[in-house]
Amino acid sequence: MEKTLKPLSGYLALVICLLLFVAGIYFFINGVDQNTTFVILGILCFIAFAFFMKGLMIIQPNHARVLNFFGKYVGSVKDNGLFFINPLYSSLKISLRSENLQGQTLKVNDKMGNPIEIGVVMVWKVGDTYKAAFDVERYMDFVKMQSEAAVRHLAMSFPYDNLEDDHAPITLREGGEKINQILEQELTDRLSKAGIIIQEARISHLAYASEIAGAMLQRQQATAIVAARTKIVEGAVGMVDLALKKLSAENIVELDDERKAAMVSNLMVVLCGEKAAQPILNAGTLYN
Repeated sequence: MEKTLKPLSGYLALVICLLLFVAGIYFFINGVDQNTTFVILGILCFIAFAFFMKGLMIIQPNHARVLNFFGKYVGSVKDNGLFFINPLYSSLKISLRSENLQGQTLKVNDKMGNPIEIGVVMVWKVGDTYKAAFDVERYMDFVKMQSEAAVRHLAMSFPYDNLEDDHAPITLREGGEKINQILEQELTDRLSKAGIIIQEARISHLAYASEIAGAMLQRQQATAIVAARTKIVEGAVGMVDLALKKLSAENIVELDDERKAAMVSNLMVVLCGEKAAQPILNAGTLYN
C-alpha cells in the first residue's frame, strides 16, 4: 500500500553542502604545497558534499517520488519543494498530472458480428504511486494496452445500432452517456490494479468498416423510406376514412360499395403518390 512521507526541508542541507564545498576548496588551496592534512580534509569535505547533495531532492508541482531503501519500499513524497532524504534512498519520479490518451481507431466486430471502426479518448492520472511503480511493469504501456482491450470488449458487447436487434436496450450509436459510463467503468476496473484513476472517457470515432459502410447506408436509407411510407399510408387511410364518414354523415352523396372502392383507390393514389396528381374533370354524371 502507498505510504506518504513528510521529509525534512532541504534548505538547511543545501547550506551545509555549500559550506562543505567552500571548505573543501579552502583546504585544497592551503594544503597542496604545505600540509597533507589539509588535503585529506579537503577530500573529506568533497565526499561529504557529494553525499549530502545526493540527499537533496526537488519535487515539481503535481509530481511525486517513490523511495526505496535497498529494495524495500519506504514511502512516497507528494509535497512540492526542496527536501532532504536519506542519501542511500533510491527514488523514482512519477507524474501526477492528468494525461490525455487518444487511442488508435480499432476495427472490431460488434455484438451482431458487423465490422466497425471505433476509437476513444480518455483522461487519466496516477492515483496510487505504489501500484504504478511496483504492481505493473511500465504503467504507461499498461494503460495503452488495457484501454485498447476495454474498447474491444465494449464494442463486442453491444450492437452498432438496432437495425438487426430491434430489442437491444443500448446500442453503440445511440447509447450516448450510458455507453460512456460503461466505458469508464470498464477502464476503471482494468486500470485500478496499476493505481490509475479514470477522469473521463468518451467515444471519439464510431462508424461501420469501409467494406460494409455502403451496404449499411443503403439499408439505413431503405429503413427510413419504409418508415416514411408507413406514416404516409397511415395518414392516407385516416384521411380517406374521414372523407367517407363526412360524406355519409352530411348526406352529400350516396355511394354504393363499388363507388366507395373506386373513391378509396383514387384517394390513396393521390395521397400516397410522390408527385402531384393531375385532376380530370368529369363532365358527365357520377356513374359515367
